[in-house]
Amino acid sequence: MSIDQHIEELRAELRNAVYPDERRWIEEELVMALAEREAIWAEHEGLASSEPPF
Repeated sequence: MSIDQHIEELRAELRNAVYPDERRWIEEELVMALAEREAIWAEHEGLASSEPPF
């Protein structure tokens, strides 16, 4: 599963979450997944900008 799919799945679960504990857990997971995606994007940007053009 890609990180984007995981994020969308968490968002869907959050929309349907009923219990406060469940919502908190999903929100925490969503924050971590978004941070992971940002790190992946930053890494890709760093790799793209550090490589010399051909």
